[in-house]
Amino acid sequence: MTARDVVCSLVPALIAAPGVCAAVLFPPGASAEPATPCPDTEVVFARGTGEPPGIGPTGQAFVNALRARVDAAQPAVYAVNYPAIDQWDTGVDGIRDAGAHVVSRATECPRTKMVLGGYSQGAAVMGFVTSAQVPDDVDPATVPKPLDPNVADHVAAVVLFAMPNERAMNFLNEPKIVIGPLYQAKTMQLCAPEDAVCSDGVNFAAHDSYAADGTMVDQAADFAAGRLRSHGTSAATEMPFGR
Repeated sequence: MTARDVVCSLVPALIAAPGVCAAVLFPPGASAEPATPCPDTEVVFARGTGEPPGIGPTGQAFVNALRARVDAAQPAVYAVNYPAIDQWDTGVDGIRDAGAHVVSRATECPRTKMVLGGYSQGAAVMGFVTSAQVPDDVDPATVPKPLDPNVADHVAAVVLFAMPNERAMNFLNEPKIVIGPLYQAKTMQLCAPEDAVCSDGVNFAAHDSYAADGTMVDQAADFAAGRLRSHGTSAATEMPFGR
């Protein structure tokens, strides 16, 4: 979800300056490079609404920052394949694709350490991927089953940029996102001050600030790099959930 779609859809319900939607621009997208067989590390990232196929500007900024912090083989990248349009029911395609890829990696490449990530609607997609159960008001037959608990051992970190909060999800008539207990300690959620999608603020421009500002991208990269270094060593190295 970007300011052009969900933020603009929130305008009638929230106070916003006239013409704010027309002023929102998308930064150029970036395609994810193909993953090599059984990489040491892989970033699985879901782009935001309206961004071109690939991992989007925020995803690319995060990958670049993470690569600068990883001394070993550079992380491969997998771009979650889903429409990323303002019809949010299609987000289930992203949940299905991301989940299937994560399971395939964990099964075929058990030594690969994964970092899951997403921006806006993509963050919602990845948040649902980690959920331990299907939301109560969703028909289980219409959505993918939660991941097997053993898959969590193959995920070193989860970084979620501008994940829609309960207010935004209620407005979109979508269920609340609940990070599963096996992923909470390895998850960092990042929300720009007053971002109208992930906070209680009404700063619509803040929603598009992550890639350009870089501060939270750096924070997420530091977190993920630390998790990658400590992954599989000890439960005592777990870091706190959220911010």
